[in-house]
Amino acid sequence: MPHDIERYLNVRSAYGASVAPDDEHVAFLMDTTGVPQVWTVAAPGGWPEQRTFFDERVTFASFSPEREEFVFGMDEGGNERQQLFRYDLPTGEITNLTAHPDAKHRWGGWSHDGERFAFASNRRDESVFDVYVQDRDAGGDEAELVAEGDGWLTVGGWSPDDARLIVSEAYSNFDQDVSVLDVETGELTHLTPHDGTVRFQSAEWGPDGERVYLVSDRDSDTLDLWCVDVDSGAFSHVAADADWEIDGVAIDDESGRIVYSTNVDGYTELTVGEFAGPTTIADPTTPDLPQGVAGGIAFDSIGERFAITVTRRSDPANVYVVDAETGATERWTRAATAGIPRDSFVEPELVHYPTFDGREIPAFFTLPETDTGAGETPVIVDIHGGPESQRRPSFSAVTQYFLANGYAVFEPNVRGSAGYGKAYGHLDDVENRMDSVADVEAAVEWLHDHPAVDPDRIVAMGGSYGGFMVLAAMTEYPDLWAAGVDIVGIANFVTFLENTGEWRRKLREAEYGSLEDDREFLESISPLNTIEDIRAPLFVLHGENDPRVPVSEAHQLVEAASDHVRVRELVFEDEGHGITKLENRIDAYGAIVEFLNEHVH
Repeated sequence: MPHDIERYLNVRSAYGASVAPDDEHVAFLMDTTGVPQVWTVAAPGGWPEQRTFFDERVTFASFSPEREEFVFGMDEGGNERQQLFRYDLPTGEITNLTAHPDAKHRWGGWSHDGERFAFASNRRDESVFDVYVQDRDAGGDEAELVAEGDGWLTVGGWSPDDARLIVSEAYSNFDQDVSVLDVETGELTHLTPHDGTVRFQSAEWGPDGERVYLVSDRDSDTLDLWCVDVDSGAFSHVAADADWEIDGVAIDDESGRIVYSTNVDGYTELTVGEFAGPTTIADPTTPDLPQGVAGGIAFDSIGERFAITVTRRSDPANVYVVDAETGATERWTRAATAGIPRDSFVEPELVHYPTFDGREIPAFFTLPETDTGAGETPVIVDIHGGPESQRRPSFSAVTQYFLANGYAVFEPNVRGSAGYGKAYGHLDDVENRMDSVADVEAAVEWLHDHPAVDPDRIVAMGGSYGGFMVLAAMTEYPDLWAAGVDIVGIANFVTFLENTGEWRRKLREAEYGSLEDDREFLESISPLNTIEDIRAPLFVLHGENDPRVPVSEAHQLVEAASDHVRVRELVFEDEGHGITKLENRIDAYGAIVEFLNEHVH
């Protein structure tokens, strides 16, 4: 008999590592208490020590490069208004560094001497982010405003001499700029002038502080690795993959070591090397890590080793430490699987299915161990959010629970998904939005032809933008679905854009269309306006404090749909954009399972 949902949701994850200046302790986040908190461990497989004890989720931890202390982030009730705190390791004392609970604070890194840190915040104006620098022992209003922004700014780290910061500005998920900020004068040097939409991401200082390395599609459909000379603005090509995107880079300026990751149809391939020149990487190696999804690189103090988070569909996220020279790896954490045998977790099959315009859409398809191939298996079509996101083969306790209970899970990366190049990512922009919904319909057609699948028991499920995709698929193609599950989803693009957080509106309009120019079109594709076409039972879940998709989206949807189909609504008063607290996740997914058992299984 399968374990219940509570057991599966007690499977833990360890991730987000940071290495202490003694090179012996590694801090990481783990959700043993039900929400992510900071833990430390001093040896591979050693007994971890919990450091923070809050009811709210901790979002990151970053060790000082010089002292026994780290900074961590935490919001309240899922409102995403993150505050920064300092934790003193010897005493356990915690200091609130920002103390502006109405503003968001986005961590920008420690200076190399550990005396200062940088961050971006919208405390001056809710709709824009500015850059601040603050002494490690200062607090609140003592932060120095060093540059005013007029959009979505993030800070990418200090130059080797601590005189400058990398500052990135996002206009959309497929269009960014990178600049260098002189901390003393506030002068910004723009490094990435461009026309149209071009991605400039994962910017890192080179070892000499004269160059910035980043990934960009400035000269190709996919992301390549480039460096740009800060003084001249000249770009030089460093590395590329003919078919796939190099989606991240990490550099240690002390040792000159570099690590970059390539996204190969959802799986991570790492390359580790050392600079032999500005554009030459000597002796590149591939670390001996499990095949899955890896990221979050943190070097030790001398760049000899780095910590990294690795997850795969059959194994929860854990922290590994890699020898940068040899590629040898050690697993430092063992996140518990709540007594569920690891060998019961099922790996997906990577498939590609045809859609209406002849394109092949990538997807992960996982059949339960109980499948007989006789057309009896129900399927959950699980659609990712974003939309410029990507479903990758990382661990999901909920997915494994569905599999253990006899459901197959199909996860398409429809057009507009990240990871497959610029052209693919733009295929669903504005007036092409519904083409991505047609890709979902094509997925169901493919499932109908699969010998394992019961075509009368196919469910649409998704969160955030994936919630919109669920609702759109159920209104556009109502006869395909046995049920739908919408988690914090968009029901009406106009009311969503009108009510979303001030700091997000321009960024979202770049993808969906603007209220000023595209209102009529946005109304035409909003599922709320065709909700009478829905035929299948619907379950709507939301967080009361959601700053991205306001809870009003859920309320108006439930009210409109209840006239003609079975609808259930579940709202969590202490959640935001998603369901993060263990007790709420147990309630939410327990209720989803009840709903599916009633209407599908």
